[in-house]
Amino acid sequence: MTKTMAEHISVMLNESVDMLVTNQDGLYVDGTFGRGGHTRLVLERLEKGRLLGFDKDPVAIQHGRDLEQEDSRFQIVQDSFANMAEHIPAVFGVDKVDGIMMDLGVSSPQLDDAERGFSFMNDGPLDMRMNPDKGVSAAEWIATVDEKELADVMYQFGEERFSRRIAKAICEYRAHTPILTTLQLSKVVAEANPAWEKGKNPATRAFQGIRIHINNELGDLELGLEAATQALKVGGRLAVISFHSLEDRMVKRFMKLKAKGPELPRHLPVRNTHLDIKFKTIGKAIKPSQGEVSENVRSRSAVLRVLERISE
Repeated sequence: MTKTMAEHISVMLNESVDMLVTNQDGLYVDGTFGRGGHTRLVLERLEKGRLLGFDKDPVAIQHGRDLEQEDSRFQIVQDSFANMAEHIPAVFGVDKVDGIMMDLGVSSPQLDDAERGFSFMNDGPLDMRMNPDKGVSAAEWIATVDEKELADVMYQFGEERFSRRIAKAICEYRAHTPILTTLQLSKVVAEANPAWEKGKNPATRAFQGIRIHINNELGDLELGLEAATQALKVGGRLAVISFHSLEDRMVKRFMKLKAKGPELPRHLPVRNTHLDIKFKTIGKAIKPSQGEVSENVRSRSAVLRVLERISE
């Protein structure tokens, strides 16, 4: 996550890498390369260790290719971290690693580039795909989606309480004019939203919901979390930075269940020492310092959570 396209500021950079890297000669995965802020610091902390990066975004992949030329310990793959299980053995020759990082959400270069279609502040084609070469764009989806499904997506993934009203307005507008740009959609949403949240653009939640749906972000996260825990060595850590409540709830619940151990029938006379617990959470959730939030306002909602494998 960055502040601007020119100035790359990774959120909770030192805190996350401090928690992640426990073996200077280990194998690590950055599930969301972005512009490589976390990746570069991990590489600084490694000696003989190696690092595999993932990203869907073709622009991020080009930055990753540049880093590959600079540092032979690094390799990048254009794919979702949900598919890491197939790439880790291909790159490292083993299926277990010492640490995995995920910095979720949309990066600032994606938000700041109007042509990518994520921004409701700057006009551009309504795309929203992390990888513009795959899937359907937001404009294509909005042109044909059923009104109920559109409302459900904004409500479930954007937590937009006026989703029904907004979906109706979008469908009425598209009946006479195709919605092809971000400012078109933003204007329709704003006019249909009867209660604007203080300090927040009225299109924020609707755009978030549509973006998450278009990129299957929560589906990828669910698969990626499970793949990550399967890929960790004993002592290996999973560090996840989330930026909105839906992601964080999913991460928190997943880590809590992993650390709790298998579900057993109530009233069964079994003590914790008898349970096959393979993971533990490390410390409490970490949030950015006030200084960091002052420097990078987009970090204000970030939460870092860490899980460690403690047995096979």
